[in-house]
Amino acid sequence: MEPKWLEWAKQIQSIAQAGLTYSKDVYDLERFEELRRLSAEIMSEYTGVDMQTVTQLFANETGYATPKVDVRGVVFQEGKLLLVREKMDGCWSLPGGWADIGLSPSEVAVKEVREESGYEVKPVKLLAVCDKKFYPHPPSPYHVYKIFILCELVGGAAQTGTETSKIGFFGDKELPELSVERNTESQVRMMFEYGRHPDKPVHID
Repeated sequence: MEPKWLEWAKQIQSIAQAGLTYSKDVYDLERFEELRRLSAEIMSEYTGVDMQTVTQLFANETGYATPKVDVRGVVFQEGKLLLVREKMDGCWSLPGGWADIGLSPSEVAVKEVREESGYEVKPVKLLAVCDKKFYPHPPSPYHVYKIFILCELVGGAAQTGTETSKIGFFGDKELPELSVERNTESQVRMMFEYGRHPDKPVHID
């Protein structure tokens, strides 16, 4: 579970963003701007990130605040799971990333697997929809839903992308150091359970 300070900061930011979107009264707008500044100050204080960066990442969106969506492709080969090494932190993750406007979740999974690993895949089944706050990820300024989609390997060959430095298939007893910003050990092990029991019902947090 995420810390309470992070939950409060995100809730304050969400209220401020909605207020700035729908309010017309100048005094209300000032109050919502102050709430937004307060939410950024809380985030900066507890993460050690400077206010300018926090404001740019955390408090710069407009419109009604909604969760962001992260899509991960789950690809097995002979019981081993496809992982890619992220250049950003040198650790490993299921290929994936933020959902793109204009693409369905399945299309995002196919695109991300191709761009990050070089493999061509076909989407097969939705495995899980996870709320990031229930897992031991590092603190994040965003409320994130993570979608895991089982994909069948149909072609291509291992090839790194702009964000990845290595490609590999791993068994559940030989996992490398995981990029916990992107996926936790419990999430990866959940995917292995689906690999062993493909008829398991979809996991929904």
